[in-house]
Amino acid sequence: MANMTDLTVVPTLLQAIRAALDLTQAEVAERLGVSFATVNRWEGGSNKPQKAQFAKIIALAEEAGVDVGDAPTAGGTVLSRKRGRQAKSATPTTKPMEQMLWDAACSIRGEKDAPKFKDYLLPLLFLKRLSDVFDDEIDRLADEYGDRDVALEIADNDHDLLRFYLPPEARWGVISGRVQFEWPDDDRGRSTRPRDIGEHLTKAVRAVVRHNPSLAGVIDVVDFSAERNGERDINPARLNGVVEAFSDPRYRLGLADVQPDFLGRSYEYLLRKFAEGSGQSAGEFFTPTEVGFLMARLLRPKPGQTCHDYACGSAGLLIKLQLVAKELDPTAKVPLKLYGQELQAESYAVARMNAIIHDMDVDLRRGDTMINPKFRTSSGALDKFDLVVANPMWNQPFDTSLFEDDPYDRFIKNGGATSGRGDWAWLQHTYSVLKDGGRAAVVLDTGAVTRGSGSKNEDRERNIRKWFVDHDLVEGVILMPDNLFYNTAAAGVIVVLNKRKTESKKGKITLVNASKRFTKGRPKNHLADADVVDVANLFNAGEDIEGGVAVISLEQAAGADYNLSPSRWAAAVNTDDAGDVGELLAELDSLNQQDAGLTSDLLKLLTPLTNVGVSR
Repeated sequence: MANMTDLTVVPTLLQAIRAALDLTQAEVAERLGVSFATVNRWEGGSNKPQKAQFAKIIALAEEAGVDVGDAPTAGGTVLSRKRGRQAKSATPTTKPMEQMLWDAACSIRGEKDAPKFKDYLLPLLFLKRLSDVFDDEIDRLADEYGDRDVALEIADNDHDLLRFYLPPEARWGVISGRVQFEWPDDDRGRSTRPRDIGEHLTKAVRAVVRHNPSLAGVIDVVDFSAERNGERDINPARLNGVVEAFSDPRYRLGLADVQPDFLGRSYEYLLRKFAEGSGQSAGEFFTPTEVGFLMARLLRPKPGQTCHDYACGSAGLLIKLQLVAKELDPTAKVPLKLYGQELQAESYAVARMNAIIHDMDVDLRRGDTMINPKFRTSSGALDKFDLVVANPMWNQPFDTSLFEDDPYDRFIKNGGATSGRGDWAWLQHTYSVLKDGGRAAVVLDTGAVTRGSGSKNEDRERNIRKWFVDHDLVEGVILMPDNLFYNTAAAGVIVVLNKRKTESKKGKITLVNASKRFTKGRPKNHLADADVVDVANLFNAGEDIEGGVAVISLEQAAGADYNLSPSRWAAAVNTDDAGDVGELLAELDSLNQQDAGLTSDLLKLLTPLTNVGVSR
């Protein structure tokens, strides 16, 4: 048994208990009959429990199977689990990591309002990742030079040894209060110590940007101590709660703790949760994860290919191209070359963070692609790419003068200028930035493949569609399920363009009706992983399949006045398993027998009442 008077064991003891029982600090506090703040101070080492409270901690350790006989004292002996019980793995699975992130998000204002605060939470999570990786890199230097203090001194003097240098005040130990830091005085001799955690975080992210200019506009997009009408936007006490959640030792985010794709999946989960509660604006920064994987599987990226998303939002579509490329060719040493452009400052910041968290190199630039495409050659012409993926704003209105006076000649010579909606204008831009053998997958509103067909009036959008079909550029269209995308309940379509079709696909268009392939969810439906793989395989096979896939000729498309809706050509089949017919008949017979039995029992109960007269 640990020495009852040696309270230096408490921080590590509490951490071992929480790891063994999978408890949060709040849950430990409830078990011990004290407040969350008390447990937080005990674990942080800033306060110590009384003897009676310490006895409760020891009792809880016994329950958790933590061997307190080897509890750490001044000598630093590591806690161990009792013999005969399996120690719980310290490596988190994706599920608790995701839950930790969402719990932290909800701790600011509650689940309903959590999405409103993504601009605060994502930089905070990003800072935690940077700090944990910084610590890992310092450990590497310590192994090389033999001492951690020496390693820190070397890193302080040569920032190029690290990918991102973090000054002391921005390191997570200091932010969480677990490591002491002496704040210097300013030029006037006044202390620079922040009043609270909000001011500390703002100082921290600004210090990170001073030392890492490439992170400007990425990590410093918000002021954690901002006030409105004399009140903080985020209460410091709630920020403390988020910092504490991110400080849980079970969820360390360093190089040795989580692989980029592991943390990336958790990060995408958080983006998805934010998007589900963000309403109309969600589609501006996030495309459903499974839709991104479907688009990547449709295009089947190869090592070294150049890939572009001109409306990249969180850069999720580009990242999924790289993930699928790695899956298709695990031994490839050459990564994809990824390029993205994004208009919104907040989405651009999320994209930068997302790429770094996935440990991927993405060339990201800010700007309005339709007016000012940023990827251009030295002569001013548009850069061209092997693959293009995009989910631009649906039915976006544009001034027609933009199309008629375009300096890059993207529209007039490629089907003409559209009017009103810009869906086909985005496809015209897509075509203009594809290499000669390039392919593209673009998400659009369902109406983009039907509007104007059969109309007596000459429709510009239909005419552009006709130009693409007549030039054999449309490889196919996939109709998605309803209520999948975040900014609308309507079904979207994925239009696949191909500048150099294979012989087997020349003169043909593959139309896939995947409208029934969804898993019901709240508030949005989902595509199951199996459906993603199946739909991609069906499309790439390019063969007629009754109840799902129709392969039509260019002549058939022209005969339908260029209506390319998959629902017109291929009826959807519900993929729910209907079950074995014999089993269904047996179940029906059983239900009939149960019904007969219940009716007989009810008649027996009612028989005595038939002899009772009715009084007036």
